[in-house]
Amino acid sequence: MTKRHVSLPAEAEEGVQAFIDEVDERLSSEEDTCDVVQDVLVDLYGDREAYERWQKGKPVSAATRVRLQGYDPCNATLESEYYAEKDELRFKQSKYLQWLWRQFDATPMADNIEFALRFRQMLANHLFKECGDNCRFFKGISFTYGHNISLGDNVVVHDDVHLDDRGKLTIGDRVSISDSAHVYSHDHDIVDQTQVTNYHTIIDDDARVTFDTMIRAGCRVGKNAVVGAKASVQGDVPDHHIAVGSPAKSIKVKPGWESVAEPLEAGGENRSAERVVEYELPDDFDQFDEFQRDLTPPDPE
Repeated sequence: MTKRHVSLPAEAEEGVQAFIDEVDERLSSEEDTCDVVQDVLVDLYGDREAYERWQKGKPVSAATRVRLQGYDPCNATLESEYYAEKDELRFKQSKYLQWLWRQFDATPMADNIEFALRFRQMLANHLFKECGDNCRFFKGISFTYGHNISLGDNVVVHDDVHLDDRGKLTIGDRVSISDSAHVYSHDHDIVDQTQVTNYHTIIDDDARVTFDTMIRAGCRVGKNAVVGAKASVQGDVPDHHIAVGSPAKSIKVKPGWESVAEPLEAGGENRSAERVVEYELPDDFDQFDEFQRDLTPPDPE
């Protein structure tokens, strides 16, 4: 026993499905995505009357103007927008969709599970590189771009999970990621933190990443593996292993899979060097260092 089926009343179901289908159709069309996002958010927040008044040039307060302008993702910046190596063309599209995802999560409707899960699945089909069927995305999920994430079927991502796809993130079929987990695909140099290396991070089929865990960039959580609560994964977790602690270590093999699993001592290898995602910056790129630190060590080698 795990869950029971729950459905909305017929009238509510009709309205929910009509809305999701309408947004899906518009995002699939040639219509400008930025315009679609703005239009949808104006209505979701019940601000159509104020928005029309503002568009007609009638006076609104400064705060109202900022709020109304904020429905347009072109009037906002995201943290990932500042990343030097981002794909400008792909990010332009994913930024708009990410803005819709985030702002939807701030509406009361985001707590209506039957509506919200289906709405986010629809958005994920447009936002992520790949998204399988019957995925469930709960509230407060964040990601870097979205377009470097590939997910299989029947994936569950719970509240307040961070999926970092600054590099590349692959999540297999039937994966479960519990509340407050952080999955990374980039890392910073230990001396100069402005130097970033991107990696391919993998959570394979049937794996479970449990509450408040951290998966370091470039790691692989193997098929049918479990990462225990609050663990910090610094190296690979082999198929069928259960890993706990910080740094996470394999403590046992799932009962019944002993004959096909690697021995416990095989766990924990750091193979991130094999999963580096290369990128190049143009020669004329104008970068800045927000820290302005003197990185010259007192004892140079």
